[in-house]
Amino acid sequence: MNAVILLVVGAVILVLGYLLYGRWLAKTWGIDPNRKTPAYEKQDGMDYVPAKAPVLMGHHFSSIAGAGPINGPIQAAVFGWVPVMLWVLIGGIFIGATHDFGALFASLRHGGASIGEVIASSIGKRAKRLFLVFSYLTLVLVVAAFSSIVANTFCATFTEAGAVDAAASAANATTAMVSILFIIISIAFGFFVYRKNANLLVSSVLGIIGIVVCLIIGLNFHPIYLSSNVWMVIVGIYILVASVTPVWILLQPRDYLSSFLLYALMLLAVVGIIGAHPNIDIPAFTGIKDTISVDVLHGSANLGYIFPALFVTIACGAISGFHSLISSGTTSKQLDNEKNALPIAFGSMLVECALAIISICAIGFVWNKIKSGDLAFVPTTVFAGGIASMLSAIPGLEGSYNTAYTLLVLAVSVFCLTSLDTATRLGRYMFQEFWLDEGESYKDVKGYKAVLTNPLFATLLTVVLGVALGLTGYAKIWALFGAANQLLAALALLAVCVWLGKVGKNNKMFFVPMFFMLIVTVTSLVQTIITNISQIANPVDNVIWYYVRAILAFLLVLLAVILAVEGINAIRKQHK
Repeated sequence: MNAVILLVVGAVILVLGYLLYGRWLAKTWGIDPNRKTPAYEKQDGMDYVPAKAPVLMGHHFSSIAGAGPINGPIQAAVFGWVPVMLWVLIGGIFIGATHDFGALFASLRHGGASIGEVIASSIGKRAKRLFLVFSYLTLVLVVAAFSSIVANTFCATFTEAGAVDAAASAANATTAMVSILFIIISIAFGFFVYRKNANLLVSSVLGIIGIVVCLIIGLNFHPIYLSSNVWMVIVGIYILVASVTPVWILLQPRDYLSSFLLYALMLLAVVGIIGAHPNIDIPAFTGIKDTISVDVLHGSANLGYIFPALFVTIACGAISGFHSLISSGTTSKQLDNEKNALPIAFGSMLVECALAIISICAIGFVWNKIKSGDLAFVPTTVFAGGIASMLSAIPGLEGSYNTAYTLLVLAVSVFCLTSLDTATRLGRYMFQEFWLDEGESYKDVKGYKAVLTNPLFATLLTVVLGVALGLTGYAKIWALFGAANQLLAALALLAVCVWLGKVGKNNKMFFVPMFFMLIVTVTSLVQTIITNISQIANPVDNVIWYYVRAILAFLLVLLAVILAVEGINAIRKQHK
């Protein structure tokens, strides 16, 4: 299969999905452009701040993208490009985009509250509390993982004598320097746009020029060489500050400007694919069980059977529960008009599907290099190496590989940092909502609740827990994250489904996605339980971690069953 054909066919299907299915959903649910949004109803200059559609699109897209639509499809390519492509297109349109759009819509009609409040109003308070605890713990794990990832992309490499290896550390130092400069540019952008009412188009052009200047400076001047642990602390301080300051100061402008990096990344990829027009060397289908990864791809983890592995491995490129938290956590508090909910939520998910298709093309181009051991089977390396190789194969761009590779890796790192500060702010929201009743603010409560719901305390707790876990061993339980994230998606689908039924709107489009994702996640978690129990007798790690993973997986299954039963009972009562 030629990569250009794959890209064009995928793009056409995604556009049709938006025009036909997305618009049908908006009409069916009753999107009202004349309805006042929570951003105006509760405008506080802190969290509820109306944002212009392009700015909010940048925030939402930057927050949901990260490295997910790159990592998942590349890891799942061991099953062949056909199943990956089918899940990205079918799952992306009918499950993922519907999930994101539904979560945003339900939150808008609940005053910008999270999916937890939607569950409280349609299923019950106990279900809400269970969901919030689960969501918060998931976000702490995200903070732990992304803090570690970002710190590792910034940190210096040291020699055995303890000295900095400047040559080996140059790329990371460049990434760190550009990221620091990028934050300064973002604050300036937010100040002029929101406080001086500067023209958005002019400011955007100047912002893009500023990004280019940041890149040039970072590539030629990067004097900061620090260890990973030091960067973990610095990143923790940054996300603490970023998550308690008003969204217009850093969150909105930073994510908006970050989105141009991702657009540029995708444009580079499209130029590479069309210019090199390579064939995809991955087999169309390798079988129902992953046997390639261990035998050929040099020690990467075996994913097991295609069901449920494919649907858990590819999350952000098809459906991700993390998206529902962003839609109902930060985006719903900034949306200026309901008509923009469709392009921002549904549209962003489909653009992410397009990035997943680009990832398939990237690994397809370098598949033989991976099999021969010339390229490490590390998703970011594969993606950047694949796209950079395509670009350098175009006549006239033969010497572009190193520059393109560096820029692509840098863009992925920037998006990890963007998702990190969004996850931290979401963690604060979730922790606060757990202690508050519907309609309450942290300003309305007294005593211990006033302390626990204070924005600074809730954020500090989230940062400390996340960074501490990142320093001490989140990797021991990270294997559970894929299933936990998809379980979050299943529960969000369930919540929106029940709520739509309660308010008398068509919710049948959620039935199949909801049950499918529940079956996928429960199956995956049961496999995790069986695997960890079976390995206790012959452990290759500290035996306590097998018990921990098995117990956590069991608790997640129990959570899924409890919420599913309560949700299904609510749906049955609605039908009666």
